[in-house]
Formats: sequence, structure tokens, C-alpha cells
Amino acid sequence: MARELTIKVLRYDPQQKSNGSVKAYFQEYKIKETDSMTIYLALTQIRETLDAGLSFDFVCRAGICGSCAMMINGRPKLACRTLTKDLPNEIILLPLPTFNLIKDLSVNTGVWMDAMSKRVESWIHSSKEIDIANIEEPVEPEVADAVFELDRCIECGCCVAGCGTKLIKEDFVGAVGLNRVARFECDPHDERTIDDYYELVGDDNGIFGCMTLLGCEDSCPKHLPLQSKIAYMRRKLATVKGS
Repeated sequence: MARELTIKVLRYDPQQKSNGSVKAYFQEYKIKETDSMTIYLALTQIRETLDAGLSFDFVCRAGICGSCAMMINGRPKLACRTLTKDLPNEIILLPLPTFNLIKDLSVNTGVWMDAMSKRVESWIHSSKEIDIANIEEPVEPEVADAVFELDRCIECGCCVAGCGTKLIKEDFVGAVGLNRVARFECDPHDERTIDDYYELVGDDNGIFGCMTLLGCEDSCPKHLPLQSKIAYMRRKLATVKGS
């Protein structure tokens, strides 16, 4: 017999004002669980049958784009990859913290991620003139694998939402930013030195601010080796500080 799920969603609509202020509230929905139901499918059913005004983000529905990240029973997860069968009868959904709230479960991760990318200068730094007509300079397979491993980040924001340091340090770059630095540090196409990376993230809002609480790695839906890479970069940058 199918379970009846009670889904409580934090509702917030900046267009609806009460006495000049915007109020957030929880709204409760009851639906029947179906086979292989995900939180995304549950929300879609709610929007199609109960509340067309419910707002949440999605694109790929396959754990690739990261758009549907939200707090599910207190943990940052992807709605499209979280099965309701793994959750209790009552499910509480909130938007990701840290990011600007748009409406209900929709947040603006793009502005934050764009600022982070500019802050860590997330692009190849090379003095060579690029000729797109030529084949890119080859690298060893193991090096390419190391770069690709870190490049799998989908910028969903789960690691940022699960980070204890980020909650107390607004300017902390987060695991997603430090992972980006580690990605370019191991890319032979990038000519930056360890001193250059120290100038970018060698402070308390960067690599030395991480408290190693493992919230980022525990929350990452792509299971990236965030803590080992942060520890690796911290050791390398510490040699610069001590020299």
C-alpha cells in the first residue's frame, strides 16, 4: 500500500506583501507516494495537481545541472536524486541558505558562483597565444584524469549550504571555490605558480579558513574528494607562508 507523504514547504513570495513586509510560512501538502518517486517528482505532482504557484528550480532531472538543490529534512541535496522511500513520512523542504532567495525553494546560485569564479580567477592563465585551429597541447592521461575529477563539480551549492565555516564567515570562498583552485593548480596548461594561488586564497576567508568539519564532502552529490584536495592545497600554500 502506497504511503501518504506529508511535505512541508517553506513558502516565500516577494510579490505578496503584508503590512509592508514579506512573510515566509510553511505550507503542508499531502500526496501518495509512487514507485521510485524523487523529491523532484513529488514537487512536480504538487505543482501540477495542488498548487501551480509553487516555485522550485530544475533543468536536467538527472543530477547533472545542480539546479534542484535544496534543504531536504535539514540536509542539502539534489531533489532529482533524492528518493522519497529513503525519507520518513514527513518531509520538510527549505531553500539553500547563503544564496539570495527568489521565491519558495528557488535561489539565485548564479550570482554567487559568478563572483566566486572571478575571485579565484577561474580560467586558464597562459602566455601562449591560443590558436583554435590547432589541437590542444596534450597531457598525460593520469593528469587529465586528475583535472577531470575536479571538473565534475556542477556548482549546485550543496557544499556551500553544508559548510559550517560559511555560516559564520560570509566572505569564505567555500569548498567549491577551493576545489576550483585545486583544479587549475594541477592543470599543466595553467602557468600560475603556488605564490599566485596564495595571493588568491591564502587567508582566513580562503584555504586557511576551512575548519575541516567535512560538511562539504558529506553534502557533495558528485562525491568529489573535497577535503583531501583542500588539505593538499593548504599544505602547499603553508610552505609559501612559512618561507
